[in-house]
Amino acid sequence: MTDFTQFNLADPVARALEATGYADPTPIQVQAIPLAMAGHDLLGIAQTGTGKTLAFSAPTLHKLCKDQKAAPVKGCRVLILAPTRELAAQIAESVQTYAQFMGLRVVTAFGGVKITKQKRQLERGAHVLVATPGRLEDLVSQRSLTLDAVDTLILDEADQMLDLGFIHALRRIVKLLPKQRQTLFFSATMPASIADLSKAFLTDPRTVSVTPPATTAERVDQSAYFIAQRDKPELLAKVLKASAVKQALVFTRTKHGADRVVRQLDKSGIDAVAIHGNKSQPQRRKALDAFKGGKVWVMVATDIAARGLDISGLSHVINYELPNVPEQYVHRIGRTGRAGAAGVAISLVAGDEKGYLRDIEKLTKQPIERALVPEGFEDDETDVAPAKPQRGQGRNSGSRPQGQRRSGAPSGGRSAGKTSGRGAGKPGARGGASSEGGAQKSPSGQSRTDGSFNSRSDAPKRRRKPRPSRVPANA
Repeated sequence: MTDFTQFNLADPVARALEATGYADPTPIQVQAIPLAMAGHDLLGIAQTGTGKTLAFSAPTLHKLCKDQKAAPVKGCRVLILAPTRELAAQIAESVQTYAQFMGLRVVTAFGGVKITKQKRQLERGAHVLVATPGRLEDLVSQRSLTLDAVDTLILDEADQMLDLGFIHALRRIVKLLPKQRQTLFFSATMPASIADLSKAFLTDPRTVSVTPPATTAERVDQSAYFIAQRDKPELLAKVLKASAVKQALVFTRTKHGADRVVRQLDKSGIDAVAIHGNKSQPQRRKALDAFKGGKVWVMVATDIAARGLDISGLSHVINYELPNVPEQYVHRIGRTGRAGAAGVAISLVAGDEKGYLRDIEKLTKQPIERALVPEGFEDDETDVAPAKPQRGQGRNSGSRPQGQRRSGAPSGGRSAGKTSGRGAGKPGARGGASSEGGAQKSPSGQSRTDGSFNSRSDAPKRRRKPRPSRVPANA
């Protein structure tokens, strides 16, 4: 297939693609569109930015053209599931573009916004519903949506669905769908978990893969600085100020870490925005619009918030912190080097992240070039395993997994030995816990608060004062 006319798509779809400027299909589209048009279930593996959205949208809209039915009341004919709000909104926008001559109702349903509007939209039904699993289940449980009219199910970024813990929600949702349906899975990687899921959800599927699983973008120049954690903020600012950096997406592992990096960049005179799960949907939309529109040229994001974002012209991806899941590295750097353009991926690697770097190189089967640390910075030659917090100790906000509750004092809190509250400074008093997450346990099991003793026999003994006699003196 050398152009879209050879697919023999329905006229409204073909006209929309022509009007939008599509001419030559990408490899994933060449393989996937004919199979999907023939009615097969499909498992498609392709990197982000290779045209997966059109690969499943074009045959699906073709199918709707050939079998024209009204949108089912409080239901939908096509259900597209995405892991994040941004990706769901982006898919819906693309589908509306491809269906501009069809008069279809395309509805989105995701969290971060009020559910009332989504309920009203679904009262009339939808031809295509693009949703995140959580909000979809909310609508079903509130009897604002039924799924018995779905004839096509599409999962985009299926591997990320599993990474985010949506597997149980997906299984519940699929039970509500008709068994006679077409199911299309699209993913950037192909871990064993996706293969297992496909066996449960797909019927006699065809598999198409335009790149080997976990292959990194060929046009992305990758390098890594070995740098101490404390020097990362200054080095990041120096890297971003280089003339070659036109627009950069900076990745952190946590939401709090993203906000902290934005504050640090602000001190260096760099205007940046953050996008992560703690931001409301309007805040995320505003940040993304500012970045795409060129009002700011640096956006700091977590993996979840950035998954599936289509940002054209992105020159650099910078890993402020390496991901502890190597597949995420592939997704991250796939944001640059898109549509035939060259891209750059730079990683700042501390001593306790070198194990993550080795895992990434093992997965991608290619070494990542080590960059020379600029003058004024010290090379970090340490290579240690990531520290695991002891029982009772809180992690700081830069290292704990997203969604995990923090125990103990907040990051940047009181130093050890300084306490507040009644009984502060007294051994054994409630207010005397250290700032590292409260009372710790000694090897003998005794609670200790000041680190001054390690066993029961070392503990200072408190002498009891004699109780005053309650017998009247004249008794």
